[in-house]
Amino acid sequence: MSVYLTSDPHFGHAKVASIRGFTTTDEHDDAVIESYFSMMPSDGRREVDDLWILGDLTSGGRTAEEYALERLRYFSLWSGTRLHLVEGNHDSCSSIHRDGWKRQERFLKVFESVHAFARRRGPGRVPVFLSHYPYPEAGDGPHREGARYLEYRLPDHGHWLLHGHTHQPEKLSGPRSIHVGWDAWRRPVTWGEIEKIIKEEE
Repeated sequence: MSVYLTSDPHFGHAKVASIRGFTTTDEHDDAVIESYFSMMPSDGRREVDDLWILGDLTSGGRTAEEYALERLRYFSLWSGTRLHLVEGNHDSCSSIHRDGWKRQERFLKVFESVHAFARRRGPGRVPVFLSHYPYPEAGDGPHREGARYLEYRLPDHGHWLLHGHTHQPEKLSGPRSIHVGWDAWRRPVTWGEIEKIIKEEE
């Protein structure tokens, strides 16, 4: 089994598609899905892999979200990949939304699990946290002043954090922080790549 991570696919989002260099949302969305399929081994072996998406399937809205969920459901069924979601601010199932719990059932028809944040074990048994949001000190990136959603961000207690949200091209976003977003990698990141970065930075 292999583990992959990504964030912020933003299916159907014209502004994000344009920033990423695509002329249409269809071109953009196909490229994102194709990058997920690129995880599949070329030798034809079909082991079950896990793909963690750290939030923001779309920019919001029921129509866009249903479209994204169906594309991801198809990918999961065809590839045999188990999908896990760490909620982003644009995901209607997120705990930041008053009625987010009402959408949990729909998301769980596509995702094996849905989390506000998650924790995995890194090299040397160091804890590695998964969140849509970077640490509070990181802000939201240069496109916005300051940081939003501070009350939903994990505090920095010196652990490694994998995150999305910022849409920045940098893979290392700060001390012990790795941005796994599609803007930085243009594909899902392997857990092996994450472990290599942690070992090099420790």
